[in-house]
Amino acid sequence: MKPHRPGNLRLRWTSFIVLAALAGSVVQASAAQCGNSSGGFEAWKQQFAPEARAKGIGQAGVSALMQTSYNQATINADRGQRSFRLSFDEFMAKRGGAAIIARGRSMKQTHAALFASIEQRYGVPPGPLIAIWGMETAFGSQRGKQSALSAVATLAYDCRRTEYFTDQLMAALKLVDRGQMSASTIGSMHGEIGQTQFMPKAILNYGSGNLDVAANALNSTANYLKAHGWKAGAGYQQGEPNFAAIKEWNAATVYQQAIAHIGRQIDGR
Repeated sequence: MKPHRPGNLRLRWTSFIVLAALAGSVVQASAAQCGNSSGGFEAWKQQFAPEARAKGIGQAGVSALMQTSYNQATINADRGQRSFRLSFDEFMAKRGGAAIIARGRSMKQTHAALFASIEQRYGVPPGPLIAIWGMETAFGSQRGKQSALSAVATLAYDCRRTEYFTDQLMAALKLVDRGQMSASTIGSMHGEIGQTQFMPKAILNYGSGNLDVAANALNSTANYLKAHGWKAGAGYQQGEPNFAAIKEWNAATVYQQAIAHIGRQIDGR
């Protein structure tokens, strides 16, 4: 039996690299193509479905994907988040900060046992949780009127933040497969769901139960904050250890400042 010649090894290795590169280009070419208008959305869904199946999404999830529609209102909202560019005082006035503080103090008393249980389990005091609850949905009264799945699918198709929302869409389709979400699930403009507005990926990782139920949403929010570094007993104002966890909840600086301020007013700490 003749030994392999070095030249043959190099040739075979070169051929392997070329074939691998060609295979990569085929995968790249077959990926669903993003778009900036409604025109390509239906074709995109057909392209995206095999990708979803390859990631383990079942028939229920794929069927729900096919029921989604392009949501121009979601695109408009994504392009026009002007409130996050306001000053702190302007933001507080626009979002009803004083009313959230006043009602939040009442909520803290009304649900004292719930908040005590949450703080014991996760180390998160009532103030920031109530601030998030009030800021996100006015204590559950404004949870959105959009198809959450259509909103996420629209943003996964849109070219602006395709990668981020593709992850969110895959998570949403997993939730459909598990029976926790459907094409008719109602949420907000970016696909947020429940009393504290969880995105689908956060629901998978930190959610517990029906998030339209306040107790579930608040426990899940505390779980999220703890998972992102919240330390029991540490402060949560700017420059204090737990402010970093608030930053993980929302990337807008003025929002973070509002949550810390409202929370302190409610906690009295």
